[in-house]
Amino acid sequence: MTGAGAAPTPRRVLFVTGKLAEPALRRTIAEMGPAFAWEVAVMKITVAALMTTPWIARFLEVPPDTDLVLIPGLCEGDPAIIAQRVGVAVEKGPKDLRQIPEYFGRAAAARDYGAYDIEIIAEVNNAPRLARDAIRQEADRYRAEGADVIDIGCTPGRAFPALGEVVRELATAGMRVSVDSFDPGEIRTAVQAGAELVLSVNDSNLDGARELAGTRARVVVIPDFGRGLETLEPSIAALERWGVPYLIDPVIEPIGFGFMRSLERYVETRRRYPGAPLFMGVGNITELTAADTTGVNAVLIAICQELGVRAVLTTEVIPWARGAVREIDVARRLMYHAVTQKTLPKGIDDRLVTVKDPAVLAFTQEELLELQRRVTDPNFRIFTDRDTITVFNSEKFVRGTDIHEIFAQLEVNEATHAFYLGRELGKAKLAISLGKTYRQEGALQWGYLTPPDDRGPEHVKLTHVSAKSRARAGRAKDGGRR
Repeated sequence: MTGAGAAPTPRRVLFVTGKLAEPALRRTIAEMGPAFAWEVAVMKITVAALMTTPWIARFLEVPPDTDLVLIPGLCEGDPAIIAQRVGVAVEKGPKDLRQIPEYFGRAAAARDYGAYDIEIIAEVNNAPRLARDAIRQEADRYRAEGADVIDIGCTPGRAFPALGEVVRELATAGMRVSVDSFDPGEIRTAVQAGAELVLSVNDSNLDGARELAGTRARVVVIPDFGRGLETLEPSIAALERWGVPYLIDPVIEPIGFGFMRSLERYVETRRRYPGAPLFMGVGNITELTAADTTGVNAVLIAICQELGVRAVLTTEVIPWARGAVREIDVARRLMYHAVTQKTLPKGIDDRLVTVKDPAVLAFTQEELLELQRRVTDPNFRIFTDRDTITVFNSEKFVRGTDIHEIFAQLEVNEATHAFYLGRELGKAKLAISLGKTYRQEGALQWGYLTPPDDRGPEHVKLTHVSAKSRARAGRAKDGGRR
C-alpha cells in the first residue's frame, strides 16, 4: 500500500531551455536557492516548447558531474532518448518554468508519500435492476479507479435470482466482493459465492450472522433501527462469541438530519471500542449534498483517518458524485500522509483541486514587455494574469479583458490561424473566470480530471502565422503595391 520512492536529491542539475525563456529560467532558479549546483543549456531555438527529445539528444552537450538533466515539460518525446545518448538521468520538468521550485520540493516530500490504510468499498447501486454485463462493467471501472471491494447493492423487496452468479463472476475475476443486504437468504447466497463482507447486521438479522462463523466473511454491525449506540453491545458480543470478524458503523446521517450528532456518535464509538475498526458510508453525504464531491470527500476522509475508520462505502449515482472513487483514493493517501507525518495536507498532491488552481502563475506587464522585446517573429504569444489577457508578437502588444475586442486588434484573416487564436482566447478567458493558470496550447489543470495534452505535430502549424498570411499583411501595409 505504499507509493514508490522518489530518486535521491541530485547534486548537479542541467536545465535545458530555449533562447526566449532563458532569463526567466535563470531568475527562477536563482530565487529558489537550490541545494544543488546547476547550469542552464540554451538550445539554438527560440521557443523551448517546440523542442523534441530526439532533437535535444542530437545537440545537447552535458557538463561533467551532471546527474540530472531537466527538460521543459512541454517537449514532445521520451526523455529516455536523451538519457541513452548522454548517459545521465533525464526528466521532464513542469510545463511552466515558474513551477520548478515546487517540482523539486514535491520530489523530496514524495519519498514518504502514497501509503494508506483505508479501504474503499464501491457500491453497484440497485444491482437487481441491472443487466449482468452492466454490473461487470461498473465493477471493472470501480476497480480501475482504486476500489478495493466491489459492493453488490441489493434492492429491498426485489428478487435477485442472479446474485450468486454475479458475485461468483466478480470473485473469479479476482475482485473482492461485498453484499449490501439485510436479507439472510441473500447474505447466505452471496457469501457462499465468494463475498467477503456483509453490509449490514443488527438485531433484525443477527441470527443469520451465526452462519458466517468459519467463513472468511466479515460483517458491518450497526445500531438497531431507531435506537442508540447501546444496542451495539449485544450484537458485538454475539459476533465475538461466534468468531465472526466485524467493523462498526455508527451510521453517518445526511446534513440537516443529524449530521453533527452522527459525527459525535463516531467519536463516542471510538471511545467505547478503542481497538475496533470503524466503517463509514460517505455516500450519505456526497450523494445528498449539492456540492462538488472533491472537497467533501477530502474532509470526510480526513475525519475517517483521525477516527480510525478503516473502510468507507461510496456510490456514484448522482452526477456530481461521479469520480468519487478516484477522489477517495487520492484523499486517503493525502490524509494518511498528513496525519502520520503531522503535516498539513497541502503542497504535495493537488489532484483534488479541480475547479480552481492551487496557485495562479502570472507575469507582470513589465515582464511581458521585456519578453516581447526579445521576440523577432510574427507568431502570437498569449498570457493571462488575474483579470487581463495579453497577446503579443514582434509588432503588436494587446492587453484587455474582452476577447472579441482583443481578437479584432490582432487583424488575423486566415481561417486556420483565426480558429487557433479564438480557441486559445476562449480558454484564456475561462482560466481568468475560474482563477486558473493559462498555458498556451496546453490543457487547463483540473486536478485528477486533467486530460492529457493533445499536442502533436500539427500544433506547430496552428501556432505560426502562415507565409501566405504574412505576405497578405505585407501587401496591405504597402497599399497593394507588392
